Amino acid sequence: MSRSSAVFLTLAVYSTLVLVIGAWASRRTHDTDDFFLGGRRLGPIVAALSQAASASSAWTLLGVSGAAFAWGLSAIWILAAVLSGYVLNWFYVAPRLRVLSLEQGNTTLSQVLGAGLGERLRPRVMRSASIIIVVSFVFYVAAQLQAAGHAFGAGFDVSPEGSVILGTVIIVGYTLLGGFWAASVSDCVQGFMMVVAAVVVPLIAIFAAGGFGPLWQGLAALGPESVDIYGGREGVVALAFVLGVMGIGLGNPGQPHVVNRFMALESQAALARARWIAIGWIAIVLAGMLLAGLTARVLFSGLPDPEQAFFELANRLLPPAFAAITIVAVLSAIMSTTDSQLLVAASCVTVDLQRSPDGGLVTARVTVLVFSLIAMLLALYAPESIYSRVLFAWNAMGAAFGPLLLVRLTGKRVRPGSTLGAMWAGFLLTLLFYLLPDSPGDLFERVIPFMAALGIALTGGERRRDPDRADRAETTLHDRSAI
Repeated sequence: MSRSSAVFLTLAVYSTLVLVIGAWASRRTHDTDDFFLGGRRLGPIVAALSQAASASSAWTLLGVSGAAFAWGLSAIWILAAVLSGYVLNWFYVAPRLRVLSLEQGNTTLSQVLGAGLGERLRPRVMRSASIIIVVSFVFYVAAQLQAAGHAFGAGFDVSPEGSVILGTVIIVGYTLLGGFWAASVSDCVQGFMMVVAAVVVPLIAIFAAGGFGPLWQGLAALGPESVDIYGGREGVVALAFVLGVMGIGLGNPGQPHVVNRFMALESQAALARARWIAIGWIAIVLAGMLLAGLTARVLFSGLPDPEQAFFELANRLLPPAFAAITIVAVLSAIMSTTDSQLLVAASCVTVDLQRSPDGGLVTARVTVLVFSLIAMLLALYAPESIYSRVLFAWNAMGAAFGPLLLVRLTGKRVRPGSTLGAMWAGFLLTLLFYLLPDSPGDLFERVIPFMAALGIALTGGERRRDPDRADRAETTLHDRSAI
């Protein structure tokens, strides 16, 4: 069987599976609470894998392996950054956000941040949050669709334009059918495929390189910066690089498509089990991608595009059938993030911007369709580095929402003016530093906006909420489950 035939067959089977999941999930989707949060009935395995897969995206497989190919061993700081962000999210944010969102009856991150701000300024906060989310997600989703073009191009002779369009149709299809349930359950399948690819491809590549010893020697032969965790940087520049890369982890609490899994968990017990599954999953995937990029740096040092390193390993070292699975694994990474982001973008319009808190399923599905079309056009006619585009959106939302959420979860209410100030300061400073020349590790873009927004949120905090309300909210959840 040729490589193109193997990819086509594997993709056909996989696409059929996710569409079947969408059809099944549509039978469980009766209102917007089901469409956006799965009725708050997510178990630990589904929650962990769907959260990890939706947070990872094509950036994890293509971007991280590409960074390791381009930087050498210094890309290991990406692993440290992402793991620290996961620990912060699962051990601090998740348990508090789940109870707080239930207590307030909220289904979106914007509603959580806008709660208790009064009728005059709350709409402004909701509109501001929705604008930031929609703008960021347009770029984020466009990057995913662009990555889909790379994946199809690596599999068989399809034009990038046709690849982007086909990927959009598949993703939108099952998301429209089943909403959050379809996204979460299909993310479990996608998460499994990603971890298999992240284990198999690097192991085969290391074997092809002759083992870890020859791999290290090959890296050293390319220059001392390849085996230096600072990439040959020294002094203040090295410190700025490390802080900048570690700043990626700061963005985790501010990602609406990630933290909504915490709001959807069925219980605190499910959360306690889910956190270890998610952290273990991301550690395996990131370690695999770092090894893949480093091995490709030795075996195929002349690649013009670092983000093709993973595909090159799969295509050159694996039989066609196994190479097809790795290509579909990349498509899985794309789909697992894109479906969640489409749902969050739809919730901004359907729930956050409408006066009725219930929104409407028809409006939600139309929003998904229109948003997908805009992102597809951006992917087709304004291509850019996947790594750069994803991290801009990640940093922008992380700085705009993360500091506010962290302060809010301490039990403090941030005053309306400070909420707006922190939100826009984080977003606009990220945009400013994104447009300016890069600093080492993009320190200015990833750390300064977050710290500025955090300072505004902390100085604008006031009044602790009643601590007994969290216990009452948990009791209410158990009462609902018993009905």
